[in-house]
Amino acid sequence: MSRVRVHNFAVSLDGFATGEGQSLDAPFGHAGDRLHQWFFATRTFHAMQGKTGGGAGVDDAVVRTWNAGIGAEIMGRNKFGPQRGPWQNHEWTGWWGPNPPFHTPVFVLTHHPRPALEMEGGTTFHFIDATPEEALRQAREAAGDLDVRIGGGPSTVRQFLVADLIDHLHVVIVPIVLGRGERLWDGLEGLEERFQIESVTTPSGVTHMTFTRP
Repeated sequence: MSRVRVHNFAVSLDGFATGEGQSLDAPFGHAGDRLHQWFFATRTFHAMQGKTGGGAGVDDAVVRTWNAGIGAEIMGRNKFGPQRGPWQNHEWTGWWGPNPPFHTPVFVLTHHPRPALEMEGGTTFHFIDATPEEALRQAREAAGDLDVRIGGGPSTVRQFLVADLIDHLHVVIVPIVLGRGERLWDGLEGLEERFQIESVTTPSGVTHMTFTRP
């Protein structure tokens, strides 16, 4: 059976994976880009932006595995955009422009389903009201023999961890303190008992932790 994976999921020293006050101009709220500066410096990120350059060190070696073997993604509505409640604007197509980086079916968890949104490059957003188990069933059907990525945000990753549906979790501990926002680890006491855990700290100052199901 295909695996369920999380990649490049950044959290602060105090466990926050996003800041407070998400808006159109601030996808991560008051955290700004502080959780992801290490990623923006990599060659992988530069290539995603159609640019050359960027670091080719350990950070890049770890993050460039994010898309290998992925056939579908599941994300929460707050990763897709800042709107809440019933959809007021169907013109909004996400943070990523006309050609999002996923290039697979993407299942957006929401209590307000809407018609599918087909984008350039093979990305189609499907808006579904489903439990983690049902969302994973649909994503696996779309992915075929390939893996399914859980893209975030923190509440979505946490729901899948609570349901014990994640096989590979890559968390990046960023040496900042946010103080407020949305935490990843709440309610997950004893999580470490389910996984084999490895970690490596890189010159950028972040620590990459991988939790892999035995």
